Amino acid sequence: MTPGKQIVQVLRAPIDAVTWPDALSRIATWAAARESRYVCICNAHSVVTAGQDPAFGNVVTQADMATPDGAPVAWMMRKLGFATQQRINGPDLMWKYCAEAAQRDESIYLYGGTEETLAILQTKMANAFPALRVAGAYSPPFRALTPAEDAAVVERINASGAGTVWVSLGCPKQELWMAAHRGRIQAVMVGVGAAFDYHAGTIQRAPLWMQNAGLEWLHRLVSEPRRLWKRYLVTNTLFIAGAARQLLTRRHAE
Repeated sequence: MTPGKQIVQVLRAPIDAVTWPDALSRIATWAAARESRYVCICNAHSVVTAGQDPAFGNVVTQADMATPDGAPVAWMMRKLGFATQQRINGPDLMWKYCAEAAQRDESIYLYGGTEETLAILQTKMANAFPALRVAGAYSPPFRALTPAEDAAVVERINASGAGTVWVSLGCPKQELWMAAHRGRIQAVMVGVGAAFDYHAGTIQRAPLWMQNAGLEWLHRLVSEPRRLWKRYLVTNTLFIAGAARQLLTRRHAE
C-alpha cells in the first residue's frame, strides 16, 4: 500500500481520500518507474455498479488508486470524516497531469475514442502543451480485439516509452480493460471516461458554475438523455438510498 494512503468505504467501493497534489504525485512517481498500475475515477454510477457487479467491484477494489470523480462521492467522503475532500475528476486530472508531464519531458499514450476525436485532441494538446510528448494514440474497434491484436497493442504501448496511458473507453469497459492489462502494460493506466471528447470539443462539457455546484451530471443527462437517463436517474437514486443507509448505520454505531 502507498505510504499515507487513506481509504474511505463509500457504499461498497473503497475510494482514496486524496488531494490533487497527492493524486498527481502518485501517478508521476509510478510513471517515472514505469510501473504497471491502474487508476479508477469513480462517480456515483461506478460506486453503485461496484456493489451490484462483483467482477466490477473487484476491479475497483484492486485499483492502485480510486478517486472520487462525482460530486456525490466527494460529498459522501466529507460526511464520513474527510471534510476537505474535493472531486478528483477524469478530465481535469488528465489536463493537469499533461501540463506537468510536458515540463518534465515525460511522454503519454492515448487509448480510446474515435480516430477523428484523437486527431482533434492531439492538435489541441499540442497547442496547450507544446513540449508534451504524445508517444502514440490508438482508436480500438468497438468489437473485442483478437489475442494477436491485443498483444500487438501491448507491445506498441510498451515500446513507446510512455509513462502513462490515458484510457477513454467509458465505464465499465475501461476499468475492465485496465485491470486485464496490469502486469502487461508497463505504464500507469488512467480511465478518464469522456475526457477525450471533452478536451477535443466533440462533447460540450458543463459550464464551470455547474461543475462547481455538483451539477455536471445534469448537463450530461440533458445533452444525451436517451443514452444516459438510466445511468443518472436510476443509479443516482440508488446512490442516495445507499448513502442514507450508510450514514444512518454510522450514526447509530457512534
